[in-house]
Amino acid sequence: MADASPPQAQITQAAALPPPLSLTRPQLRRAIWTLTWPVIAEQSLMTFTQVADSIMVAKLGAPAIAAVNLSFQPFWLISSIFMGLSIGTTALVARYSGARRPEEAASVTRQSLVLAAAFGLVVTALALVFARQIVALMGARPEVITLGLGYVRALAPGLFFLIIGTVVSAALRGTGDTRTPMVVNTITNVTHIGTNWLLIFGHWGFPQLGVVGAGVSTSFTRVSGGVWLFLILVLGKSAIRVDLRKLLHIDWPTMGRVVRIGLPAAAERAFTSTGQMLYAREVASLGTVPVAAHYIALNVESLSYMPGIGFSTAASTLVGQSLGARDPKRAEDSAWETLRSGLMVMGTMGALFFLFPVAFLHIFTRDPAIVGLAVTPLRIVAFTEFFECVGFVIPGALRGAGDTKSVLLVTTGGVGIRVALTALFVFGFHLGLPGAWIGMLLDWVFRSSAMVWYFRTGRWKRVRV
Repeated sequence: MADASPPQAQITQAAALPPPLSLTRPQLRRAIWTLTWPVIAEQSLMTFTQVADSIMVAKLGAPAIAAVNLSFQPFWLISSIFMGLSIGTTALVARYSGARRPEEAASVTRQSLVLAAAFGLVVTALALVFARQIVALMGARPEVITLGLGYVRALAPGLFFLIIGTVVSAALRGTGDTRTPMVVNTITNVTHIGTNWLLIFGHWGFPQLGVVGAGVSTSFTRVSGGVWLFLILVLGKSAIRVDLRKLLHIDWPTMGRVVRIGLPAAAERAFTSTGQMLYAREVASLGTVPVAAHYIALNVESLSYMPGIGFSTAASTLVGQSLGARDPKRAEDSAWETLRSGLMVMGTMGALFFLFPVAFLHIFTRDPAIVGLAVTPLRIVAFTEFFECVGFVIPGALRGAGDTKSVLLVTTGGVGIRVALTALFVFGFHLGLPGAWIGMLLDWVFRSSAMVWYFRTGRWKRVRV
């Protein structure tokens, strides 16, 4: 996009939405796919990168698989804060973009970056100082703790730049620009695969670092991606331009609005991450091989997250921009149309998981013990896909409206259901790993049902941001 374009024209072009009240169903579908496909492509490459990570780490054995995955779990809790910040950023930028107010959109982005930088410094320091405690928190066994310690310390330096990059991407998506994050993440993730290969196994004269090499490679990717995205804003290569001279100017009312929307979203992610940690500890009690099978099955399931995240992003942007344009009907229509498209895609993936579980598992490992344990969980996923899709898209629409409190309440209930039922099925009924995945299924059934009921009430249309 040319630098000479006026800000309002930039936002209009990035959003790719017609004026209020003029959106026909074919136009709406085109807008959904215009927003969705770059996110799906980006998530596909990120998932492919995770697959490559898992394949490379899997060659180091089950303890290495457990070390990487268990060590990363606590970071989902830490990430809840900056993910909440990014949700607040997207919601407000989308509103201002829909209202054709680019200066306010830029102001929101600046305040979000200040918050992101402060939080990023704290998180990086905590990860370095408490690396051993982070791994031990997950109940890892001694051989896993040793490997996980080096992985966490190598991962820590990239956290600051991950947070910056996440907030920049959130702002761009609020304007409807899902392509720029896709391009940046595509290039950096391809680079990540190469640096993984060099540092894990020690090719081309590089040291053979094993699990630590995977952490170093991840940090390098996050640093390069975060810097690149920030420069795009500073150099005016997007719908939003950040003036460095104004970057440290604190606008307390705007920052307060970002926090007000982001805080419930952060709490939601924190509850989700806490629940996932408790859930992971319950699974960890089954032993190293079941833990490896669990995470391999999760890696396969993550393939369905690609369209889920894509459609959720589209729902957030379209609902936020429509409400900013004072068109609540278009906001509601956008959410339902996005859900219909998502159900077709994720339903198809569920059928494939059920019919060909071994083929998907062989992408990650051919260890017969791990594959044998992972087949049943993957078939349970097939029935989870429908409810997961609803649980992605409708909360995405609500977040785009700035209604993060309702998502928090429903998610908290779902997390409680998952942890309680998993404990019952695994320890009470002795169902082993399949019991944990049945608990996950029932969590998603509750969340999707509650989200649809609330969305139909229409209360989200009256939320002030």
